[in-house]
Amino acid sequence: MVFLVSGALASCTKEKFINEPGNLVPLTVVEDPSLPAITVGDATLHSEAFGHPDSTLVVVVHGGPGSDYRSLLNIKDLALAGYRVVFYDQRGSGLSERFDADYYESLGEDAVSLFFEDLRGVIAHYRTRSNQKVMLIGDSWGGMLSAAYAGRYPNEVDGLVVSEPGGLKWDDVVDYVKRSRSFSLWGEALNDVTYLDQFLTGDENDHEILDYKAALNSSKNEITGEGVRAPNLFWRSGAVCNASLFKAGFDYEPDFRIGLEQFEAPVLFIYTEKNVAYQLSWAQRISAAFNQVQLFEITDIGHSEMYTVNDVWTQVTKPALLTYFQSL
Repeated sequence: MVFLVSGALASCTKEKFINEPGNLVPLTVVEDPSLPAITVGDATLHSEAFGHPDSTLVVVVHGGPGSDYRSLLNIKDLALAGYRVVFYDQRGSGLSERFDADYYESLGEDAVSLFFEDLRGVIAHYRTRSNQKVMLIGDSWGGMLSAAYAGRYPNEVDGLVVSEPGGLKWDDVVDYVKRSRSFSLWGEALNDVTYLDQFLTGDENDHEILDYKAALNSSKNEITGEGVRAPNLFWRSGAVCNASLFKAGFDYEPDFRIGLEQFEAPVLFIYTEKNVAYQLSWAQRISAAFNQVQLFEITDIGHSEMYTVNDVWTQVTKPALLTYFQSL
């Protein structure tokens, strides 16, 4: 009798579809109002902050395009040192609101510029006074975005930390991506994606399906060294955002160096030993755009692991950040 009742109940279970919100990937802030969020322009962004609201702002800008800030959460430790640490998932990324491909396409060249304005909106949201200092920490694509922001608004940024920005002129971005994202024919990541394509496909705006598939290609990279010593943690990929910004890049070739000659603050430029696509010569090439720069190599780790490997964070990266901020 118990077996029959259990079977009857199971047969009444509502069928779930893979492209329905919450079944393949986590819900965004639009779908789950319990998530911490702010509104910037026309976008609802997943965002939170730690530390006293009136303290110096440290705004963390994640990589991608299309990743999120989960892997950077160790940086909230800076709140214990007296800083107001702000995290946000960029539009179309992580747990923030999604936008379709034609939305980005309609913006033309401004598709990239919109991300600068979103960053400015995040700063404005959390800023409590006009003389409150603002520091930016940008990782990978976030380093490119933060550098370009400092060039656009040189008087609104008091300190800038960038970790392995791919490039600041478009030719360098393309070069770095080619060298850091090559696939082995029999590589596990490539096999995972191509095998899945036989069963799970979506059009250009099926965000849940595309984000799920993008996540399979984001866990580990032997070339850059990311995800080797510590998991490459993330909530959700933003596949449409990523594809749209790369398309805009190839169409318009944005220059992330514009205005940097007016940015006078010293820059802390971090690169890693295990990222074979980002050795000293490449760090020198990319960092040449800054007026004042301190190159800082962290050994025995790969791309983004300066924040995710706990002992490296506590013993190397955090002390370097605090020393830098306190020198400004």
